[in-house]
Amino acid sequence: MEYIINEEDKGKRLDVFLQEKHPQFSRANLQNNLKKGNSYLLRNGKKILKSGENLRLNDIVVFNNLQPVEISSVAEDIPFEIVYEDKDLVVVNKPQGVVVHPCESCKSGTLVNGLLGKIKNLSGINGELRPGI
Repeated sequence: MEYIINEEDKGKRLDVFLQEKHPQFSRANLQNNLKKGNSYLLRNGKKILKSGENLRLNDIVVFNNLQPVEISSVAEDIPFEIVYEDKDLVVVNKPQGVVVHPCESCKSGTLVNGLLGKIKNLSGINGELRPGI
């Protein structure tokens, strides 16, 4: 998908522009997509991958769709206090140093792992098929 930058969008950061066009993805997802060269800014025939680049009139932004990434999380018994819970909301007292979401370097021992051990229906977020907080 290509966008030609008009008067209304000039001056915006590249990653902000992409998130406005594709709000289902987080800015971090979009920035990562730019770093990998999947999406880019084309100016005078030159590819620009810098997410903070300010757009100019008639720049071309090329967006190659991000596919949701499956991140599997396993329920674990992580000690933390549930302060409040109803059908839509859970408030927890997260211990200092506990990572919130699993990632490449931290696949277990996270708050998500602990919540999966206590709550079964966490929503997906930011274009990733993972439990959301």
